[in-house]
Amino acid sequence: MSSNLATKLRVGTKKAHTMAENVGFVKCFLKGVVEKNSYRKLVANLYFVYSAMEEEMDRHKNHPLVSKINFKELYRQRSLEKDLSYYYGGNWREQIQLTPAGEAYVQRIRQVSNQEPELLIAHSYTRYLGDLSGGQILKGIAQTAMNLNGKGTAFYEFEDIPDEKAFKNKYRQALDELPIDDATADRIVDEANAAFAMNMKMFEELEGNLIKAIGQMLFNSITRRRSRGSTELATAE
Repeated sequence: MSSNLATKLRVGTKKAHTMAENVGFVKCFLKGVVEKNSYRKLVANLYFVYSAMEEEMDRHKNHPLVSKINFKELYRQRSLEKDLSYYYGGNWREQIQLTPAGEAYVQRIRQVSNQEPELLIAHSYTRYLGDLSGGQILKGIAQTAMNLNGKGTAFYEFEDIPDEKAFKNKYRQALDELPIDDATADRIVDEANAAFAMNMKMFEELEGNLIKAIGQMLFNSITRRRSRGSTELATAE
């Protein structure tokens, strides 16, 4: 029996996926405009989100549906801990905190886990498939934009998945083989769209920080140029 859930999720979240890619923070990121302080706040948010999701998926490791797509090689908590140590230092746990949008995201994960654990499938799909699909591209952008020299991007590295394309096919097959009816599939698609919306809100929160940082960098650049110009003029006189 095939539920065709993978196809339903791909088609049913297509609009939300496009909207997420057009959020200002993401568009800037894809163009190579990445500010380290904003980025590390995103990493902190993702740490809380993945920690909650993976904890709840483990809690339901014997669930007839959740267990079928609970692949430990996808887990990101440990890799995010490495990145947080790089960006914040050894005492990173005392420094990071959730933003309001991140808090709402975590609360939603806890809620569905308690009330409708099968909806965790939607959160797994939204995050992990995206990580596998665009991870290497985003990793390269982040390293170049922030001069990371190979550090601070463990989040994008799936050391236990040698062939990402093959693994995505395996994951989609697992989705399709889930013994669910159309009504359950529809609820999972709806939750996936909600997950996209929660991700977008996290990105939107960071836009203000990014714009402010870019504005400050431009101001500093202009100030330095004017200062150099004044010095050159004084020297000439």
